Amino acid sequence: MKNKSYIGLGVIILVFSFWFLPKIFHTISDNKTVDSNRTKSIDQSSKLSFIKLNGSSRKVPDFIFLNQDNIYIGNEDFLGKVYVAEFFFTSCPSICIEMNQNMKILDDEFGNRDDFGIASFTIDPINDTPQILKEYSERLNVKSKNWHFLTGEIDSVYELSNTGFNIFSGVNPAVAGGFEHQGFFALIDKNGYIRSRKDENGNPIVYYLGITSKGKKEQGIDMIKEDIIKLLKNG
Repeated sequence: MKNKSYIGLGVIILVFSFWFLPKIFHTISDNKTVDSNRTKSIDQSSKLSFIKLNGSSRKVPDFIFLNQDNIYIGNEDFLGKVYVAEFFFTSCPSICIEMNQNMKILDDEFGNRDDFGIASFTIDPINDTPQILKEYSERLNVKSKNWHFLTGEIDSVYELSNTGFNIFSGVNPAVAGGFEHQGFFALIDKNGYIRSRKDENGNPIVYYLGITSKGKKEQGIDMIKEDIIKLLKNG
């Protein structure tokens, strides 16, 4: 009886090996993992998410501003390019300094490509004229022709920031520099849609932090560099 039991057990193991193991290996090779409660499968190599607004993918609204070379730049100039957008001001004494040091990293790495660009919108357009923006770009030693420092009508700038991107900016005389804003970078694909990666729970992070986040192993600048490469390759 014992011999027959061993034979039966061996058959079961053999069937398991031929039937189930290939499926397990296939799942691993596809970079799919299952979370702890086994309720969903997360594909670690999935494409970047579209940011949704009222159920529709959010596209950057139409804009047209002057850049540091006194040239009008709008959405059409970024079509066919992956680009990163931020809101800053040249006299900012705090986070803008680190934000643009990090943006310079992106420009140094991707700025020589025709399908990449950067849009830096000033939230202090009264002070930040094209000439001031030109001097600022020179201090940063910007060599790329695809990094545009943009200024325009104040109402249009704040509309684009607070409504178009939903990245807060505003006048506040009580803070250093007189303006406050969030230190986020937005990632836009070649068709003008705002894109992002997902967090560990499968939700879009929406924006990438442009400054150092203490205690985080992977910083926003590292994440956006990886995701720029994804969009450049796959759209």
